[in-house]
Amino acid sequence: MPLHTGARNLEDDCAVLEIGDETLVITHDMIAEETHFRTDANMSDVAWKLVTTNLSDLAAKGAEPIGVLLGHCLDTDSISFLAGLQEALGTYSTPLLGGDTISAKGPRMFGLTAIGRATHTPVPTRGGAQPGDAIYVTGTLGRAMLGFEGDPKHLNAYNRPVPLLDEGRALAPHVSAIMDVSDGLLLDCWRMACASMNVTFELERSLIPVAAPDRIDECIRWGEDYQLLFTADPQVELSVAATRIGSVTNADLAKLFLDDDILTSSDGLGYQHG
Repeated sequence: MPLHTGARNLEDDCAVLEIGDETLVITHDMIAEETHFRTDANMSDVAWKLVTTNLSDLAAKGAEPIGVLLGHCLDTDSISFLAGLQEALGTYSTPLLGGDTISAKGPRMFGLTAIGRATHTPVPTRGGAQPGDAIYVTGTLGRAMLGFEGDPKHLNAYNRPVPLLDEGRALAPHVSAIMDVSDGLLLDCWRMACASMNVTFELERSLIPVAAPDRIDECIRWGEDYQLLFTADPQVELSVAATRIGSVTNADLAKLFLDDDILTSSDGLGYQHG
């Protein structure tokens, strides 16, 4: 199919469009019942998650939200959904620009297009890691998994993730590659390594910050933490709290190492669609 150059060959989280003196950053994500939220989920939480997971993609590009377009499937909990939508959009000062509403049978699905304005150009990509860079991640991984399992300390990590918009804007001028951790740290590291040219990602298990150290393998595969994963020159002083978890080296026999173990996409690195 014909691709706009702004699509970045469909290898990034967002499209980047230069229009006059502005650079727009655009993303579209969907969430589906029984995949991204439970059938008995509070629909205000579902709306919040729909908004914030899209804003998280903008955060990974250092973008400032301009507005969103909503694809809404009507149901009996629409009042609750719209209340959560209003809360999320108000929290992040992001207006609703329009969209479409339908009535349908079957599992509920919702889509959102988020539009942002780049605060730094060139807009960072997930494919710019260089040998010699350090690999970093913000926050603690595995909290969404524990929240999904019902741990009261981590419920909001699953139900109401927080897009790291301020952190993304602060990092954009300094990173060589960046993306948000949505499908699992290992899988997203593998994707970044593959998108970058002739590099290997070498992770150190003992350095990775996780919420359940006795379940580290699950924490780094489960996903939905929406922390920022990025590479940068280790000499650069960062203004964002982050943990160094490994190094980028010249291409070896593999794209990803965890300690001395070679990992590939067939090793169950994280959540993959289809």
